[in-house]
Amino acid sequence: MNPVIEVLVTIPFSEPLLNRIREISPRLRVNCIPARKTEEIPPDAWARCEILYTDRVLPEPGTAPNLRWIQFHFAGVDSVANTEVLQQPDLAATTLSGAAASQMAEFAVMMLLGLGHRLPDLIASQAKGEWPRDRFERFIPRELRGSTVGIVGYGSIGRQIARLLQPFGVTILAAKRDAMHPEDTGYIQDGMGDPDGDLFQRLYPIQALRSMLKDCDFVVVTIPLTSTTRNLIGQEEFQALKPGAFLIDISRGGVIDPVALTNVLQEKRLSGAALDVFAEEPLPANSPLWKMPNVFITPHISGNSVEYNERAVALFTENLNRYLVGLPLYNRFDPTKGY
Repeated sequence: MNPVIEVLVTIPFSEPLLNRIREISPRLRVNCIPARKTEEIPPDAWARCEILYTDRVLPEPGTAPNLRWIQFHFAGVDSVANTEVLQQPDLAATTLSGAAASQMAEFAVMMLLGLGHRLPDLIASQAKGEWPRDRFERFIPRELRGSTVGIVGYGSIGRQIARLLQPFGVTILAAKRDAMHPEDTGYIQDGMGDPDGDLFQRLYPIQALRSMLKDCDFVVVTIPLTSTTRNLIGQEEFQALKPGAFLIDISRGGVIDPVALTNVLQEKRLSGAALDVFAEEPLPANSPLWKMPNVFITPHISGNSVEYNERAVALFTENLNRYLVGLPLYNRFDPTKGY
């Protein structure tokens, strides 16, 4: 008889979603203990656990001797990447990369259109009750059609952005860590993304990022935060960027140098920005970004969706099926890469 596999879930999934996990195999014993802290999980639950589904609740060293796999509830795991448990050589860890691609790509396209069509200025004018005499000059748009959009980080989100932009007639440039392998080997929802890597006009290695930026009318940043991407976009990259471009950042706080970003916005080298992530969150009330008329600020919600848990469980069950038959898991965390 095959042994029972203990699955511990620390996210408050609904009972129908938990049943969907249980239905994968009679070998799975699924125990859901919603928790925000490690000590909220009973010691015996840690001791039995073989598979852990969690956000950031991780066992202390030595308390989960049977743990073999951690599935994280988010795509970005930079906040826990250096924890001791993830350094264990016999432990697999996987992220939720791909599950939030749909909503984040829609958010990015919304911001591309909003910035290009001067929506911050239009909202400000409405708030003042103005009908400007110079409205045709003041609100002249930068249309997506005929523009060049650069995507920094060509993972699941960047690929879905490229897919959504196809009808707009844009030139798509992309930059990724390994430009020699344009195909997507991670988790892909049906009908989404760019599995074969053929929706862009040119793919750059990250080392050639400045060469890409000089041609971009819009730049969307979707790259994960690691030791090599921290402050990836700073003063020199902004100087290389095409003057008057627009920036959308839905990556992680810390990928863009906040001082350099503030400077180029104040200097109006950037025509505008949509910022969903920040090096310090919440963004301090005294940050000058709050009062800049050409900036959209959102509170790290670009991945939010009523479908999030459904999509998360869909990925988890796919990985569970692979785990049970010994296939490689999707979105395997690599400590040497940091994602």
